[in-house]
Amino acid sequence: MTTLLVTGAGGPAGRALGAQLAARAAGGADLTWVGVDIVPVDDPNYPASDHAPRADSWDYATGMRDLVVKHAPDLVVPTVQDELPQVAVLAQALDHTTTVLTAAPGPAALAADKLLTMLALDRAGVPVPRYALPTDFESVEEALAWAHGPVVIKPRVSRGGRGVRLIESAADLSAPVDPGDLTGPAGPMVWTALNASWIVQTFAEGTEYCPQLFRSASAGTPDTDGIGGTHGTTVVVLEKTVLKQGRVGNAAAVVRPAAGSLPDVEDVARRAVAALGLTGPADLDIRRDATGAPLVLEVNGRFGANSEHAPELLDVVLTPYQSGAHPRGTHRPAQAPR
Repeated sequence: MTTLLVTGAGGPAGRALGAQLAARAAGGADLTWVGVDIVPVDDPNYPASDHAPRADSWDYATGMRDLVVKHAPDLVVPTVQDELPQVAVLAQALDHTTTVLTAAPGPAALAADKLLTMLALDRAGVPVPRYALPTDFESVEEALAWAHGPVVIKPRVSRGGRGVRLIESAADLSAPVDPGDLTGPAGPMVWTALNASWIVQTFAEGTEYCPQLFRSASAGTPDTDGIGGTHGTTVVVLEKTVLKQGRVGNAAAVVRPAAGSLPDVEDVARRAVAALGLTGPADLDIRRDATGAPLVLEVNGRFGANSEHAPELLDVVLTPYQSGAHPRGTHRPAQAPR
């Protein structure tokens, strides 16, 4: 029996994993799993659930450790974007009988901050949109002039499409009724409310994709194979057909093009995860610019909300366990808290 603990079970990525695990168990896979979240999980695809600490709380490390001790999972699968840097560090302190499906702390931190992601990919020669901090500009008009067109603003650290806004004119940032209230449900309402916790990107107006990847720990690295060192990486390119915010945001619907039909998008996705040094699952946003060239908008070092359209990624994760060849070797009971 293989036991999994999935974080963020109530979110889009967690729900997608729950559905896949339930389907596999119904098909005879020897699995059991528990979903944890900061709010109660009401999902029939999770046979058990538990409460998890917030990723930004001081008790996150001890709370997650205690969940691991309590449920003794073979594998922890984190799906919450802003917990990834912490859980990557925590993974190195947990009992070795539990595997945490995460990248090393350095790569996890690079992917968690969209500015750091852009800096690292740009330095490695992976194509990205032009980017800056909003504090580099005195006004929205100055930012639009710099971009020679629309810009996208988004929090540097956030989950999914939260806070992402397309700005095509100054009118897209309307002044609030209350001059003291500079923010609204979609984020800042005036340019002066934006600080260095946000990032500005030029708007790529073409087709958007969300490639789903799994890069094994034995995959080539920039140090050994060059930036193209991508052996051991499974890639499934998905095309976003409907976006939740119209022209930007999370995918409301996707299709899976024929394998190999988008080699340029697949190549850029492979190069991006290799440049960041990510291992494990990854969910990318890539969009074509006016010339048709694919640009990496952001990289999430975790399973994404559309992972059910790429079931081979979960196959890669589960095969070592279901075949009896556990990657950590012989299991021992998890240690009690110290």
